[in-house]
Amino acid sequence: MWIWIVLIVIAVALVGMYNSLVRLRVRVDGAWADIDVQLKRRWDLIPNLVETVKGYASHERDTLEAVIEARNRAMSAQGPADRAEAENQLTGTLRSLFALSEAYPQLRAVESFTQLQGTLNEIENAVQNARRYYNAVVRDYNTKIEVFPNSLLAGAFHFTRREFFSLEDEGQRDAPAVSFQ
Repeated sequence: MWIWIVLIVIAVALVGMYNSLVRLRVRVDGAWADIDVQLKRRWDLIPNLVETVKGYASHERDTLEAVIEARNRAMSAQGPADRAEAENQLTGTLRSLFALSEAYPQLRAVESFTQLQGTLNEIENAVQNARRYYNAVVRDYNTKIEVFPNSLLAGAFHFTRREFFSLEDEGQRDAPAVSFQ
């Protein structure tokens, strides 16, 4: 009789551990989807921004092409590490695009440019928040699959570590700054 009770308790514990691992894996996937949505919003905004700048700084073709090229690389990147690297490059090219507004005062006065820049800053903040949440969930998930006895169950059911979505350059952690003064 006691053996059955012990077996039932062990089975319930294993089912509980497995379910908690599944819940965390689903949260990681959901958090990654949130980052993906924000990045797609950012990518959709960039062509409008480039077109607005193009009208005022058409001879800055290299800068405009670099932004579009970086956007395309970011859109095709796979996985958190590749996506982070591509997003770092995109942020750098956006900084150079916004630097053009300093050289072209008439561009700074265009309402659509300032609206697009404001929207981009909002999206950058949303990406940053989504990234923080994703990394927190990944940390919890990775910790859970590595601690004993969860590690035994995680290995048996092929729960694998997830990558963090991190930025390499500390200076790239801020949204592209634009000064209209």
